[in-house]
Amino acid sequence: MSVRFLHTPVGILRLTARDGKLCEIALTDRVGEEESDSATDLAAEELMEYFSGKRKEFTVEVSPQGTPFQLAVWQKLAEIPFGRVATYGDIARAIGRPTACRAVANAVGRNPLLIVFPCHRVVAASGLGGFSAGIAAKRTLLRLERVKISEKSAFSEKFFFTFSANRDTI
Repeated sequence: MSVRFLHTPVGILRLTARDGKLCEIALTDRVGEEESDSATDLAAEELMEYFSGKRKEFTVEVSPQGTPFQLAVWQKLAEIPFGRVATYGDIARAIGRPTACRAVANAVGRNPLLIVFPCHRVVAASGLGGFSAGIAAKRTLLRLERVKISEKSAFSEKFFFTFSANRDTI
């Protein structure tokens, strides 16, 4: 297993890879011993490009660990484009489980690959919603993507993404 730490505008990210594939990006409050590899190095490079506004999609190979339901949710997260948002209900409908909004929210909260699987782009129907890395980090990421958050209504409709036909899976 390889580990690398990255200082970013949302805090310190711990990048973890196993067998040459990225398996976790987590917010941490301290830096530890590093042993990076090509996956963590590529992830660090792509994340810094994202934070500098030069990257909108990630190419690093990933290997998330989760239940089939979680994997389906995380795949839908990966389909939400830069600068757009979707609701928990949108994702529930997109995976064929329209009444599973709460379960989708739980799966989003357990997302092992922050930013690469852009859970910050998932919002509640009534507003911003939660974020495992904290609301300040969510706001920072959405602002970086130029998603405008209004005080009267959470988001302009022009920022919402609608899922279409199934894409390739993780």
